[in-house]
Amino acid sequence: MLNDNIKKLRTALNMSQVELAHRLGVSKQSVSNWENDNIQPSVDMLVKIARCLNTSTDYLLGLSSEKTIDASGLTDTQIAHIIQIIDDIKKGSP
Repeated sequence: MLNDNIKKLRTALNMSQVELAHRLGVSKQSVSNWENDNIQPSVDMLVKIARCLNTSTDYLLGLSSEKTIDASGLTDTQIAHIIQIIDDIKKGSP
């Protein structure tokens, strides 16, 4: 599940394995190995992956189905706008 979640989130962000590797300070081969379930990232690296992919470690590990959005640094008004956009998308509005 971890391997699938890393790949799913990375591709949803239109991020290549090379770009994710660069952001994490690892080789592309490491990312490929995680996504192919050949090796598991360390606990420290798991936290870095979660931060880079804007999610929680629980989501990556399949312990939670909740997805998160990092809104740190945004004003309350900006956050309210984002919430409205999300609500509109859920309702099927353009």
